[in-house]
Amino acid sequence: MDATAIVNRLKEKFGDAIGALTTENPDPFVVVDRKALVEICKFLKTDPDLELDFLVSISGLDLKEKMVAVYHLWGYKHRHGMVLKVECPPTDLVLPSVTSVWRAANWHEREQFDLFGFTFTGHPDLRRLLLPEDWVGHPLQKSYVYPTQYHGIDHYRPNPFDQFKAKDEADAKARAPSAPAEPTPGSTPATN
Repeated sequence: MDATAIVNRLKEKFGDAIGALTTENPDPFVVVDRKALVEICKFLKTDPDLELDFLVSISGLDLKEKMVAVYHLWGYKHRHGMVLKVECPPTDLVLPSVTSVWRAANWHEREQFDLFGFTFTGHPDLRRLLLPEDWVGHPLQKSYVYPTQYHGIDHYRPNPFDQFKAKDEADAKARAPSAPAEPTPGSTPATN
């Protein structure tokens, strides 16, 4: 079943909770109402014609005016997939957890909580996954300001592009032909 057919099934079942299908991306997607997210996901997983039983990933987007949680789903039986997006204002990053639908959501939601600041209500163990528990802020938000240090450890990191440029310059210098050495006064030039 293609994305258009899947979205039509969703609209039949959930009406206005389903937005318009966007097909200009490599992965077509639909924006869904966050209040209906869990029920939509249960339907996508359990409906015999859909059976999107694999949660590939949950990722986040910071578009400044809104934050977006992106759910990539796949169904092995029917060999088809779908992408759901849930939009939130930057001041209200609360979404329902889909761990009751896919157990793997546990780790995906923890990652998005840690890096973007999404809070998933109903999550069994929502805590940081990659950063220490006492880390302040969420590094993938565009407004995030990196700290200069953490527990007395300098957090300065040079710009990797500057390091690549310096390495390229050093490599080019090493490959450049060297000029013959000038004889020193009083020395005899080498002959063959």
